[in-house]
Amino acid sequence: MKVYIQTYGCTFNKADAQIIAGVLNENDIDIVDSIEEADIVIVNTCYVKLPTENKVTYQIQQLQEKYPDKKVIVSGCMVEIDPEKLDKIGPNVSWIGPHQLNKSADVVNATYCGEVIRECGFSKESKVCVPKLTDDSLIHIIQICEGCLGACTFCCTRFARGPLNSYPIADIVEEARQAIEDGACEIQLTAQDTAAFGRDSGEKLSDLIKEVANLDGDFRVRVGMMHPKNILNDVDEIIDAMKHPKVYNFIHLPIQSGSDKVLSEMRRGHTIEQYLDIVSKFKSEIPDLTLAVDIIVGYPTETDEDFDLTVELLKNIKPSLIHLSKYQHRKGAISSSLREIPRDVMKKRSKFLSEIKSEITEEENKLLVGTTQKVLVLEKGSKGGFIAKTDSYIPVIVDDVELGSFVDVKITEATATYLKSELL
Repeated sequence: MKVYIQTYGCTFNKADAQIIAGVLNENDIDIVDSIEEADIVIVNTCYVKLPTENKVTYQIQQLQEKYPDKKVIVSGCMVEIDPEKLDKIGPNVSWIGPHQLNKSADVVNATYCGEVIRECGFSKESKVCVPKLTDDSLIHIIQICEGCLGACTFCCTRFARGPLNSYPIADIVEEARQAIEDGACEIQLTAQDTAAFGRDSGEKLSDLIKEVANLDGDFRVRVGMMHPKNILNDVDEIIDAMKHPKVYNFIHLPIQSGSDKVLSEMRRGHTIEQYLDIVSKFKSEIPDLTLAVDIIVGYPTETDEDFDLTVELLKNIKPSLIHLSKYQHRKGAISSSLREIPRDVMKKRSKFLSEIKSEITEEENKLLVGTTQKVLVLEKGSKGGFIAKTDSYIPVIVDDVELGSFVDVKITEATATYLKSELL
């Protein structure tokens, strides 16, 4: 029996796919590199945005039409968020819910034999120190917790991932230690909200970061997305932990809007002033910080004045990475009951912000031209050369280096998305 796994979405979802592959591998089920080779195709779905929903829906339908001899299994967020639609487009498709990964082999075996098996529902099953199978030995993803404490009106992911479930620091550190021994040189700590880690268990994110960073070996730690409201009570200790030389000078801190009114209507749980205070503290303590932000363009209650405040905020904080999303209704989300703003207005605002985004990020990257950077080489470039990361987690193109090595480079050119360099 041969299985192909196709994954969509975030780092957390990618780690889920690695767990599914690990469970199958432990049960002597082969993982293959293409649909054509497979007896069964697992589509590991993301449902955070409408375009991604459309992609996974189309793929599930296409697989059934183009490969009627192959079995299809759907995993990921769609299973919990939109089972009605999933059943409609794939009445003979089996399911593996995001909390039922340990049952992956049972679902695959039964599906191969012609049964339709649907494992879903919530569980406190740990996703740390479980079998994983990955094609990237240099980057190791560890899910530190699942679920969140938020009630954001625009989000449907929380319906799939459930309430917060933090995993023990000791287990996370042990998995990181083993990964480093096996050759990993980047440890990614991921969650729907890493700042919520330990709020249910009494442990702290700052302690977790320090314990992982203090492991022996040459590696870097990347801390995933943090909800601003959950940093507020531990900001100083998190900053102290992230000053460790093995931790990337990188923080992903979504803001979504520059308007306090819109943030309140989104139920984000913090103000612009609080957000700016967090950013100011991080930048004062970590001068080379890369700040990544998320912005939702055209939330249903966003006025021209609200949008102007978002533009003003971005020009003020000058993030090095800006992720823009046009607002769209999501299944079960509270804001889906509101009337969307006209599409032409949203398109105009998105285009304007995209231009601002490119100006800001290129301007920030150009400040690094002429500097010397120590970079970690992580992957081969699709157009030649290698892709490395600076200590601030900025991508750098470099030639003639060894994967997994730390090298010194001089930055020679900057674009809005990456740097070019020459080896020293």
